[in-house]
Amino acid sequence: MSPTDQHTRPANRHLPPTDRALLGRLEQAAPGAVAARATDRLSFAHDASHYLLVPQAVVTPRDPEQVAALLRASASQGVGLTFRSGGTSLSGQASNDGVLVDTRRHFRGIEVLDAGARVRVQPGATVRAVNTRLAAYGRKLGPDPASETACTIGGVVANNSSGMACGTELNTYRTLESAVLVLPSGTVIDTGAPDADDRLRSLEPAIHAGLARLRDRVRGNADSLTTIKRLYAIKNTMGYGLNSFVDHSRPVDILTRLVIGSEGTLAFVAEATFHTVPTLAHAATGLLLFPDLTAATGALPQLVETGFATIELLDATSLKVAQRDPQATRELRDLEVQGHTALLVEHQHRSPEALAELIAQSRGVLSDLPLVSSGTLSSETERRAALWHIRKGLYTAVAGARPSGTTALLEDIAVPVDRLLPTCTDLTELFTRHGYDGSVIFGHAKDGNIHFLLNENFDQPELLDRYLAFTEDMVDLVLGQDGTLKAEHGTGRIMAPYLRRQYGAELHDVMRQIKHLIDPEGLLNRGVLITDDDTVHIRHLKSTPTVEEEVDRCVECGYCEPVCPSQDLTTSPRRRIALRREIARARAAGDSDLLTRLEEEYQYDAVDTCAVDGMCRTACPVLIDTGDLTRRLRAEQRRPIEQKVGASAARHWDGTTRAASHALTAARRMPASLPGAITAAGRALLDADTVPAYSRELPRGGMRRRPRPTRAPEAVYFPACISTLFGPADPEASPGVHDAFLALCSRADISVRVPDAIASLCCGTPWKSKGLTDGYNVMRDKVLPVLRQATDEGALPVVVDAASCTEGLARMLAEDGLDIVDAVAFVDRTVLPRLPAARRIPSIVVHPTCSSTQLGLNPALLRVAGAIAETVVQPEDWSCCAFAGDRGLLHPELTASATSSEARAVSRHQASAYASVNRTCELGLTRATGHPYRHLLEVLEAVTRPQGT
Repeated sequence: MSPTDQHTRPANRHLPPTDRALLGRLEQAAPGAVAARATDRLSFAHDASHYLLVPQAVVTPRDPEQVAALLRASASQGVGLTFRSGGTSLSGQASNDGVLVDTRRHFRGIEVLDAGARVRVQPGATVRAVNTRLAAYGRKLGPDPASETACTIGGVVANNSSGMACGTELNTYRTLESAVLVLPSGTVIDTGAPDADDRLRSLEPAIHAGLARLRDRVRGNADSLTTIKRLYAIKNTMGYGLNSFVDHSRPVDILTRLVIGSEGTLAFVAEATFHTVPTLAHAATGLLLFPDLTAATGALPQLVETGFATIELLDATSLKVAQRDPQATRELRDLEVQGHTALLVEHQHRSPEALAELIAQSRGVLSDLPLVSSGTLSSETERRAALWHIRKGLYTAVAGARPSGTTALLEDIAVPVDRLLPTCTDLTELFTRHGYDGSVIFGHAKDGNIHFLLNENFDQPELLDRYLAFTEDMVDLVLGQDGTLKAEHGTGRIMAPYLRRQYGAELHDVMRQIKHLIDPEGLLNRGVLITDDDTVHIRHLKSTPTVEEEVDRCVECGYCEPVCPSQDLTTSPRRRIALRREIARARAAGDSDLLTRLEEEYQYDAVDTCAVDGMCRTACPVLIDTGDLTRRLRAEQRRPIEQKVGASAARHWDGTTRAASHALTAARRMPASLPGAITAAGRALLDADTVPAYSRELPRGGMRRRPRPTRAPEAVYFPACISTLFGPADPEASPGVHDAFLALCSRADISVRVPDAIASLCCGTPWKSKGLTDGYNVMRDKVLPVLRQATDEGALPVVVDAASCTEGLARMLAEDGLDIVDAVAFVDRTVLPRLPAARRIPSIVVHPTCSSTQLGLNPALLRVAGAIAETVVQPEDWSCCAFAGDRGLLHPELTASATSSEARAVSRHQASAYASVNRTCELGLTRATGHPYRHLLEVLEAVTRPQGT
């Protein structure tokens, strides 16, 4: 019998039952925070790893006290508990079949200390968020993982994160100062407190004494000390951090360091305080092309001595993949890759003068290397971005192009740098021997740390046997080179059975004693890091069924989640896709009850509350926009009569928008409570996804758009119909963006044309976002001929005054050769230089939008804001407001959730003005903050208006 014949994947076949007694105890521990629907359990079963275990419940605690209560509740029921934050870990350490605790939603606090020299962070904050807060002080975290946009501090500590530039000197182990820990017993210890060691001795005497005993055991064994010195000289996240017994003496300090890299098996990290490092703002980058791997690895000692901050290796297969990247350099595109290898190198420094000196010192070294093309270093932003896009795009290219139904596995190892050549050579031979064609090797060469990517189909037993055979051979290879089986990604489930082989019986027993000492019931993260099951790495493997073209490329990495406006209300793009896969599994298994439940719950969670804002695509490594999926699903749900009504509205858009405008104006004249009562009744009679909810901050209706014929215009102005629907925030202070833009153009002596029939035209977004395809096609057929004529067959740009409408029109006419420009970009480039000097106001708070981000408009937005105000504040916690046309009226709870963090950030600033670049976003932020938001160009018009007018 094959060793893999007994592996199981129960989550792929049915939904395991939930223990009602367990749910009751969890609800007592964290009231209102327990979720156990099929949708909750199955969507949270998916993380970035290739394992899938379905939890019995998902709990979202609000504070450490609730976490402690959850630990006691799980222990009383004998059920394991796992902490999940970003869910970006790759080795299976963020999922289980017991209680899954979501520690991201309510643990995002960041407190900068000592002018940025230190920072205190909760586990749900992303590395990107922390570094954004530290940027004002010229500081950042030492660990720099590639997943920094999505991975959170909880995972950074749990996995002892490092990255491209930090090596072992600035990783989590070296830069963490202290932590607030919740132990499995529920005891809370602040390891940074002056009496922390005494408190540990008093509250947990067995742990205190046991750690001291293990410390002496390790220090008294010469072989153990030799092994520790060897393995922790390189990047190593395999097992517990046994170097803590050598580096520290007090039990509380040892405990702190053992928790680092413990993968949630020892304690909950409620708070972590880090020492930060300087931000090196100036950099020079180069791609060094070598004839072969031998030459590239041979150059490493010289390059390391030259002081390069990063040295990234790309093997021959990686280079072939990189050649397909649109941003590939000419030298790379022209290279006929055979056995070539590249090293991507970068110097970094705080000052441009010091950087120039580093570059000068490197020239001699680079000129002596056996390169196949010139090894030049560039400080140009575009070239540097292109080079890093090549390196970071490898995962995208290989994982995104994998066959449908297969799972992408990104693995990492480390060896001493002088063993890198034979390791890479033998690893490539293993790929060939086991049939993993197209697998790439890349990674952090100066640390001897390499990554490799495999694609595998775990639904086929013979391929699972292949994977196991490859793993056994790979383990022999790495350990034979005195390396570690996990350099950055953590032991998880994938390498837990091999822990003893790497460390030997004595140190493996020390690790087992650590686990038993701190978590005697084996409560935390069962099956991870320490296990008695030699097959744990091939159990509960995740299959990836072919579902839909829009989402089949998804590797469930979770990078999309932090930018999704519905993440804290209902679900996220990753979980939407996971649920589509679970729906497909239920349908294939004939489980009609589960299928019905999933489809019913999916409607509100994933369809109704999706803002279709496209922000997920900006973060996705394989460029998936789940909005495309949502729009298609909405279209499939539309009845023929709805399509006809949508098409009719498009044909009579002038009348439709004026009717809506009159309704808003009438509502403003009614008693305050009456419009809300009317719409509430309509929502109750029909449904919340059909009838908008009226709220008092909505303005009166706007004015009808009118043509503006001009003989020699510099541009065609396409005012958005949203200005007809919604009037300006303060009609007395500003007539709205339409009049403001025309006033600015007149002031700058720039002539613009407004096309005929403008009142009946639209960018098409209202129909596209709702799945009303007939109406969208009707509108497109109306818009195109009008704009062709108005632009003199494309000779003039089309300027749109609402960012979402700019994006919508650009997508509608993407194949028609028309230049669609946002009004803010047009003003920044063409109008602003011709305007009189502004009377700058003291400060302005700006809200970028999802569309301005995707259009690349934000730099122009900030430049225009800088012309308006002395101080420009872009809230660190800004995100898509999710108003999404009428979504904020249909589901105001969505906008409330999406804007809550930004509203708190804005409350810290009393500004002279508040602005955005889209009327509905202005409405959403006005509702969230209580401040009147206007279009940025309205504010610019006011500060450049001649005095006395």
